Formats: sequence, C-alpha cells, structure tokens
Amino acid sequence: MASTAKLTAKDHERIARALAEPRRVEILRQLGESKGVMACSALQACHEVSAATMSHHIKELENAGLVETTKDGKFMRIKLNRPVLKAYLAQLSKI
Repeated sequence: MASTAKLTAKDHERIARALAEPRRVEILRQLGESKGVMACSALQACHEVSAATMSHHIKELENAGLVETTKDGKFMRIKLNRPVLKAYLAQLSKI
C-alpha cells in the first residue's frame, strides 16, 4: 500500500471492528515494537492460543488492512501496515 492510505467509511468501520478485540490490539502493539516482520508462530506463543485462533485474529486484522501477510513455505510472516494504521488514527483524531 502507498505511504499515505485513504480510508473510506467502510474501511474505518472494518478497522474499528477489528480493534474491538483486545488481543488484536496487543498483536498490533507487538508487531509495531518488532519494527519489521514477525512469524505467526512467535505471536501464537506469546498469546498461548491455538493456531486456529491466532489465524482467525490475523485474518481479521488482514481484512481490515492493518497487517500484511506473506507465506514462507508452510510458515506465515506478518507485518504491520503502518500507513493504514496512521490513516485510521488521523481520521479518529478528527472526531
């Protein structure tokens, strides 16, 4: 995604719903602190949840545009999509 993201009202709503789950906010915090790409298995170990549960949380964040995922063989790598998060926070700050 470009360095400046443009969010529609639907995008904004999708992000808000994704962030309504505290575990997803924590996942974003961890990704932000990593300053790069994290393995899904590393996130799963931190949260002590099943692979299916972590996959669900990652999919919700990905559908909201907050994270980008790449497959590396059977492993998944996750990266925070900072432009989308910044655009969301900027819109939120205008309320």
